[in-house]
Amino acid sequence: MSFNLMILAADPKSAAEAQHAGIERVFYDLEYINKSERQRGRNTIISNNNIDDIPAVRKVLTTSQLLVRTNPIHAYTKTEVEKAIAYGADVLMLPMVLSDKDVEEYVGYVNGRAKVCIMVETAQALARIDDILAVKGVDEIFIGLNDLHISMGLSFMFELLSDGLVEYVANKCKAKGVPFGFGGIARIGDGMLPAERILAEHVRLGSSSVILSRTFKGEVGENAGIKVELNEEVQKVRAAIDTIKTWTVKDYQQNYEIITKVVKEIINR
Repeated sequence: MSFNLMILAADPKSAAEAQHAGIERVFYDLEYINKSERQRGRNTIISNNNIDDIPAVRKVLTTSQLLVRTNPIHAYTKTEVEKAIAYGADVLMLPMVLSDKDVEEYVGYVNGRAKVCIMVETAQALARIDDILAVKGVDEIFIGLNDLHISMGLSFMFELLSDGLVEYVANKCKAKGVPFGFGGIARIGDGMLPAERILAEHVRLGSSSVILSRTFKGEVGENAGIKVELNEEVQKVRAAIDTIKTWTVKDYQQNYEIITKVVKEIINR
């Protein structure tokens, strides 16, 4: 199974740079409903992208896929889906799912015209993962660590990795033959929990996708403000994955133990 790197891009220039760097999926984000309230006080992105700007982004993409995240199920979901498909979305992502009913409604609107990726990022979706995976037309699952840890009242989003909940969902997905991804990574050598550690869990669990964070654009992180060569940073990620794939079972176990230790230290701080 291929491993898809994804990055947020809201304009043709950013999308073209992502494609040139070999990033498989350009992520155009429309989600704004209730997001400010959920993520108040956190250093996260609230989208103000316009759905009618999608064609300009689509136009520059020839090898990378276009993933469009719509809003959660609401009164105008059908309109959003229709427009996103008409504008050339390859994958449609539904956030803040609460039950299989949300998923059935969304899959019905898409009607096989694009891939459907369902986000598991609420406590309700986690509890109802079997029902969600049973819906015909779900092509992929993406575990949204940020909103899921907020929903569960946890301190740090990577608690979900160290406490085995990501592995729980991963095993459910694998049993159903549904590809899954989770969370984001900072640049290699950056981040409170090093990207290499997280990537090793992606490999160990059989994940098929990850989001590249804003550190890849030089917007946040230890080296914020310094120009980032996206090509080089993506190649570092690929090289890290290739190295990790040569690890032994013992290496993966040691990595998981280190993650658990680091996450506990971060929570205690």
